[in-house]
Amino acid sequence: MSFNDSNLSVCKLPTSTDEAALEAEVNGNWTPQEKALHEARLKAKAKRRVRKSSSRSESLSESLSGELADGDSHSPKGKVPVPNDRKSRTGKGRGLPKKGGAGGKGVWGAAGMVYEVEEPDVKDPNYDEIAQGDTVYATVVPELDEGELEKTVNPIVQEYFEHGDTKEVQMLLRELNLGHHKYEFSSLAVSLSLEGKASHRELTSRLLRDLVGKELSESDMARAFDKILKELPDLMLDTPEAPQMLGQFIARAIADHALPMAFLDRYKGKVDCDHARAALDRAAVLLSMKREMVRLDNVWGVGGGLRPVKHLVKEMNLLLKEYLVSGEVKEAERCLRDLEVPHFHHELVYEAVVMVLESKGDTAVKMMCKLLQAFWKIGLVTVDQMNRGFQRVYDELPEINLDVPHAHSIMESFTDLCYQESVITKQLRDSCPSRGRKRFVSEGDGGLIKN
Repeated sequence: MSFNDSNLSVCKLPTSTDEAALEAEVNGNWTPQEKALHEARLKAKAKRRVRKSSSRSESLSESLSGELADGDSHSPKGKVPVPNDRKSRTGKGRGLPKKGGAGGKGVWGAAGMVYEVEEPDVKDPNYDEIAQGDTVYATVVPELDEGELEKTVNPIVQEYFEHGDTKEVQMLLRELNLGHHKYEFSSLAVSLSLEGKASHRELTSRLLRDLVGKELSESDMARAFDKILKELPDLMLDTPEAPQMLGQFIARAIADHALPMAFLDRYKGKVDCDHARAALDRAAVLLSMKREMVRLDNVWGVGGGLRPVKHLVKEMNLLLKEYLVSGEVKEAERCLRDLEVPHFHHELVYEAVVMVLESKGDTAVKMMCKLLQAFWKIGLVTVDQMNRGFQRVYDELPEINLDVPHAHSIMESFTDLCYQESVITKQLRDSCPSRGRKRFVSEGDGGLIKN
């Protein structure tokens, strides 16, 4: 077998004569730095030439050995390469395809492999948003922590005390993400109502009743009252009557089925705090007294505009009669505020004026004028309520005159006194009806009344 000259490459290395000439040139004209750089370049160039010649000789030897082994069919190197053959040609392994036939360019996987449906990637350049169908946008509300919860709940409860609409509170709670702090809404509402009026506590009891089963569960309500019982010593700093009030809250909640019936039983013999024990005892007593009633509706009394009109009229009459006996303006003011009916104060003015008309002597006139003046100065009775009260008396004066013959004259003198004390306006005084004095005939007619 002969070797072709074209398959071999011979490297021509520099001779000793050339190197001597280069060394003479370098030593004569170049600096030491340039000389060192030039020597390094020559060494690198020689290495590259040796590496290139060795790789060509290795490839030539492999091709020659393959031609010699054509007769041996069992040698993997003796096989003739087949185009697009995925089998290994290195002689290593068992001669199976790479990766079981599942690898390589243009190959989707091994035979029989089933791929799952892949979700389209938004970052894919070929991603088509329109082809994915309708896009649904959802609002994610972050969960409130304890600090934000108190700031958010307090305005809701205070506003509820004004309008009394439990459905609006439920709607606002649905918009909030209270998370695992949901039970704290009830505890905050009860704590705020303890510092308020009896009507606020009545509204809070109704709110708790309406929230159970919709926004809160009985277990949430039980956790809320557990927390209030633990905080009871701190609540007593602002509200000394907190244990009794909390006991009434618990009794009302159990009667309204907002708390489980076993709430009191699990505390028996396990309470160390005296204030908490007093609250639980108060609730047990109320439940035992009202066990046959469905609800403890009157546990807070009927406050404000929820009271019947006849009851309010009776209370105001009693208030005025006690004032005529005691003469204490402060006590009358406190009683009127406790009624919590600022829209019904015109009834107090009406009853006061009627008592003046039905009284004997000037004592009632002066005392009632003093009372109305005090209510006017502190703003307890407004201009509108004062005018409505006097106008009602003006309208019913003809009927009152049937029982009180001198009602017109007493009314005129009382309105003059109220105007002097700045209780009523000049326009209201001038609108007071006056009964025309019956004219008599001349003296010669015997003093008979003229028909």
